[in-house]
Amino acid sequence: MNRAVLRTQLAGVARHPARLLLTGLAVLVASFTVCATMLAQQVTERTLLQNLSGTPEQVAFVLGDESAPAPAHALDRVRAVPGVAEAVGRFATGVQLGTGSSGAYLQVTADPGTGPLALARAVEGRYPQARYEIAITPRTADRMSLAVGSVLHARTGPDTPPVDLTVTGVVETPYDFGAQSYALAETVVALAPDGPSGRIEVRLADGASESEVRLRLRQVLDSEPRPTMSDGQQLPVPGLRTGAEVRAEEAVAALEEIETIFTFVSVFVAVAVIAAALVVASTFRIVFAQRTRQLALLRAIGAGRGGIARALAVEGAVTGLVASVTGVLAAFAVGYGLPPLSGLFGAQILGPGTPPPAALAVVAGAVLLTVGAVLAPARSAARVAPLAALRTAQTTASRRDIGVLRLGAGLLLAAAAVGSALLVGTMLPGRDPENYDPMPVLLGVVASGLLAFLALMLLGPLLVRPVLWIVGWPLRRLGPVGRLAVGGIGGAPRRAAAISVVVALGVTLIAGVLVGSASIQVLADREMALSTPADFEVTADGQPIPAAVADQVRSRPELAHTAGYRRLDELHVDADPQAAYDANDLDLAALPALGGVDVEAGSLAEAGPGRVVLAGYLADILGKHSGDQLTLSREGRSVQVKVVAVLPGAAPLHSSMILDRTDLDRLGAAAGFTGILADAARPGEDGRTAGQQALHRIAADSGGLGVVVLADERDAHQDVLNAVLWIAIGLVGLTVLIAVVGVGATTALSVVERIRESGLLRAVGLSRAGLRTMLTTESGLYGVLGAVLGLLLGVPYAWLAVRALGLDAPLVLPVPALAGLFAALVALTALAGVLPARRASRVSPVTALGADD
Repeated sequence: MNRAVLRTQLAGVARHPARLLLTGLAVLVASFTVCATMLAQQVTERTLLQNLSGTPEQVAFVLGDESAPAPAHALDRVRAVPGVAEAVGRFATGVQLGTGSSGAYLQVTADPGTGPLALARAVEGRYPQARYEIAITPRTADRMSLAVGSVLHARTGPDTPPVDLTVTGVVETPYDFGAQSYALAETVVALAPDGPSGRIEVRLADGASESEVRLRLRQVLDSEPRPTMSDGQQLPVPGLRTGAEVRAEEAVAALEEIETIFTFVSVFVAVAVIAAALVVASTFRIVFAQRTRQLALLRAIGAGRGGIARALAVEGAVTGLVASVTGVLAAFAVGYGLPPLSGLFGAQILGPGTPPPAALAVVAGAVLLTVGAVLAPARSAARVAPLAALRTAQTTASRRDIGVLRLGAGLLLAAAAVGSALLVGTMLPGRDPENYDPMPVLLGVVASGLLAFLALMLLGPLLVRPVLWIVGWPLRRLGPVGRLAVGGIGGAPRRAAAISVVVALGVTLIAGVLVGSASIQVLADREMALSTPADFEVTADGQPIPAAVADQVRSRPELAHTAGYRRLDELHVDADPQAAYDANDLDLAALPALGGVDVEAGSLAEAGPGRVVLAGYLADILGKHSGDQLTLSREGRSVQVKVVAVLPGAAPLHSSMILDRTDLDRLGAAAGFTGILADAARPGEDGRTAGQQALHRIAADSGGLGVVVLADERDAHQDVLNAVLWIAIGLVGLTVLIAVVGVGATTALSVVERIRESGLLRAVGLSRAGLRTMLTTESGLYGVLGAVLGLLLGVPYAWLAVRALGLDAPLVLPVPALAGLFAALVALTALAGVLPARRASRVSPVTALGADD
């Protein structure tokens, strides 16, 4: 009998390939995702090992490293070693341009410019061929208003005579920071007062013996004098490594970062797999409910519950096998097809390695996942009574209770989630925590979130109806179609809960990423505004800057929002000689970047003479609050001030406090400015370049001034934040994709399950368009329910996670982004039901009313 039951179920699978596709679609997507991730890691690692080493392939030996660099004076002796075809010194030094010691900084790096060991290639003019000739990068040319033929007056130190450097060309290099130049090694040696050091790369001549050359190079290094450090100890002898060893070390260092990234990715892939298991369980529950009469007839003719459950489990295994094999083959097609396709666009990407072990592991895991997800629906379906053969399949689909055991377990998990969240709240650190380890607290947040999600899975059918009653209110007011759609979801709460929970999982993750990134963005903006409140800063190497320079900056059309400031050190609070602090008199209203700085207490608008704005850490140290009085003293001068505001972190420009100009005068501050801040008048790289050029002209005319581009540092931090945000959204999007697949599969299966209901609605007058709208709206309601539940979980847990990291970030709700997420999920889930709805609308009422299973 058991074999007959098994043959019956497998024959049904063969007769309904569309049902096999729908039930296995989530497994297919999950298998594709897992296999594609494994292949992507292989492709990335092999490409890194082949192409992304910083040492050219032709380098046979490398002399020196960071701990024991090779001296520049050893370069000529290395070149003279028999068997050495080329030796290149990787040395670098820095020079100050203009007069004084505070001119613009320019890095000069040694490179041959031609040959197999060159890292810089001339794209305009020619590469330097003599001492004191340099080639600059394109961004350096724009930022410093330089061109081929320009002559720069450079100093290597405050007491050294200037040297004229001639720009002979513009070079293309792997990196361009905007203050870089390249030259022959002899130029770098001449510009370094104490002699540069770094590493020497060696290329062998054809036919040279590697072992003999290695021995001679070692003799050169051993015979070099060893410099003495400041503590009296001698520097170690520079190391000698093969080029292959260095490239392997560089590749391993890069691979460590890649492995960390893919470990992070695997967490989200695991979440996507869990979502796939939930979708599979839900779709098989619907499929088995549709076959209630068939299963009941098998029971009536003698089939046992165990035999039916095993047969249904085997059906799930077959579905998982077919779907996983299809998903793995699709991943292989992408993995092996991408390298030749990328070659058409000039990118060199290597293909993945040998795939069979990984492929078999993915297929086996998918089959086990499917069987595990099918067991619960199979056991439930096997308990059908033989008398159910006299009923229709639809009567079993609308059960609304969840049972006492499930209710008790759900409430227990919910209580545990709330309790663990409250416990985590007591463990959150304060401002500037010391020796804080975030990992235990983060694990507590994850554990609490997992408990909450498990509670949602168990209590979902009970939560669907009240949430649906609220969110479905507008639809019920739109007419019969809206009421039918809401009733269709509410009539099968278990099915609605099963799919909505998967959608909620994806929404929880994405909402958490959005809320967390918005909160961290506010914190980053606040810190960057305090440390880099403008695009540029003019400095004078400790000397006061005349007020006339600030007037020149204000007069330049390329610049805007100019603000000079003075800094005063060695301030004592309340006559405490043990601790000294610093203050500046920056006008917080003069720079737009400081307009968004929030306060912990008090108000910045009350700042003025006799008043002080304290950094948060200083307020904690002093135990002072807004409204308290302080006595500041320095070198016999003192002033009494009132605390009018306390900032969450440091004060602008990393100071401890902000004072009024008059109070700084009373404490003995010099008349000239410590620095001058300014913004570019126009946005973008062109506006920034124009502003920097204007400041360089002012600095050159005034003498002794330097220009720092603060905006570059701000942009670098922002680029990192943006990259992390989009990577995280892309990863959690895998879960949303599987959720949308689940919605489409559920809607398609429910169309088959409710075909008689659809025929009856058509028979009583519902048009095809009305039926399509009703079913599409039902699909969209899955997204509404999941989005609401996901937002309720995602927002608080995102805030807990941010605080658990030890970041003093405020809770920020990015309402437009969350609203866009809500609308996108509703639209995607609605679109997932379009095709099933069109299929249902094409069935004639007579055919639908005559269908049963």
